Amino acid sequence: MGTMMGVLEVSLGVLIALVLVGGTTYWYVQDITQKKHAILRNYPLIGHLRYFFEQLGEYFRQYFFLGDREEMPFNRATRGWVYRLAKDEGGVIGFGSTYDMRHPGALIFVNAGFPVLEDEQEPTAPLSIGEGYAAKPFIARSIVNISGMSYGALSKPAVQALSRGAAEAGCWIDTGEGGLAPAHLEGGADIIMQIGTAKYGVRDADGHLSDARLRELAAHETVRAFEIKLSQGAKPGKGGVLPAAKVTPEIAAIRGIPVGVDSISPNRHRDVANVNELLDMVVRVRRVTGKPTGIKTAIGGRRFMHELCEAIMRRGLQDAPDFITVDGGEGGSGAAPQALADHMALSIDEALPRVVDTLIEFDLRERIRVIASGKLVTSARAAWALACGADFVNTARGFMFSLGCVQAMRCHQNTCPTGITTHNAKLQRGLVVEEKYLRVANYARNMNREIDMIAHACGLRQAREFRREHVRLVQPDGRSEAFNMLYPYPERGDEGRGHY
Repeated sequence: MGTMMGVLEVSLGVLIALVLVGGTTYWYVQDITQKKHAILRNYPLIGHLRYFFEQLGEYFRQYFFLGDREEMPFNRATRGWVYRLAKDEGGVIGFGSTYDMRHPGALIFVNAGFPVLEDEQEPTAPLSIGEGYAAKPFIARSIVNISGMSYGALSKPAVQALSRGAAEAGCWIDTGEGGLAPAHLEGGADIIMQIGTAKYGVRDADGHLSDARLRELAAHETVRAFEIKLSQGAKPGKGGVLPAAKVTPEIAAIRGIPVGVDSISPNRHRDVANVNELLDMVVRVRRVTGKPTGIKTAIGGRRFMHELCEAIMRRGLQDAPDFITVDGGEGGSGAAPQALADHMALSIDEALPRVVDTLIEFDLRERIRVIASGKLVTSARAAWALACGADFVNTARGFMFSLGCVQAMRCHQNTCPTGITTHNAKLQRGLVVEEKYLRVANYARNMNREIDMIAHACGLRQAREFRREHVRLVQPDGRSEAFNMLYPYPERGDEGRGHY
């Protein structure tokens, strides 16, 4: 018996050795004869190590090699800030900041010699959108809100947590261009329904804008406003992309598209080719729904805003959008071609003051609310946006971090390890809605509190009193300059400034 077992063990060992030798030989021959990869052709077998380490490199850099302020798109210090707010741990640090106050672009607020005492502080007031022009204006309570992220690009538990957290904190959630899903509604939060270039959720059988669908969505009490998306900061000039693997039967039904086919939006609205057609669409949506209607766009220069404001002045204030969401070129919660993500559209740092200035020049600033978006994930950046002239701040990736995002950069691959941007049920299991919605609410509330805290330190009673003179930006020579000197407020009615 023992002899037989020994023979079997030897035979099994020989068999394993033959399999290994055979597999290695096959692999070697395959590498040396293939024509696609020079490294594998010249260095068979061991050449695979190069691709293995390249794949792991971004994760090793994130955790072991890059400093707290070096990583992109968001460094570890910024992510840590958001995580602490979401966990309600407070944004307190010890032994000094690692923020380089001499680095070009560094943001410095002008502290008051006599900051506002606690009993002199005022709550930051809600602000109405569409009052006097929409049948049902929207009273927005929170400065910081959830930017457009489509159901489909985000998982169901992610949207459920965002919806419930938004309701808890009193902020709004933007649907993104993927349409209104039951998950958006179940939390009871205020909702801005985005109309993308493919008109998902508001299209008829031929893909055209449907008045019937608009009325159906507007009938939901919590759908407070509609947003016509012209472009987004991640990919101006190109529509949204949802890979076929993410187009489930549920998502296909919500969007009105085929199951299991890449969902690719046109790069612009087919029925909107100029500012007059855009205003026609704004008027139509507002008339049909009775809700405030605005636009979202990335900005490349002065021309678009100049032409838009000229058209509004010709047509009358009743045809103006109720709000403009300005998305900086650094935006990017979804998949985007690198050529556009890296090089298209102005950053929010330049786009926002240009938009605000143009509205002031045409005396439209009081008519049109301004929402700023684009890497504004910290209270300091949000406070800067208010000082620049924004009324509200939207953030997408800030709220993704509050859900537990670790910046794995897999949003478009359906393999998100935290369950936020995947439809893999095993990965979604990691996102526990009952836990994460509280972190969403904490992040929104603490962002608003810290914005107020910065305002009080600047000597302001509440955050809506911010102006450009309360901010300084460090210049290339290491010295700071007041933001109102870099971007002085224009004179009203000064429409003669250049388009670019």
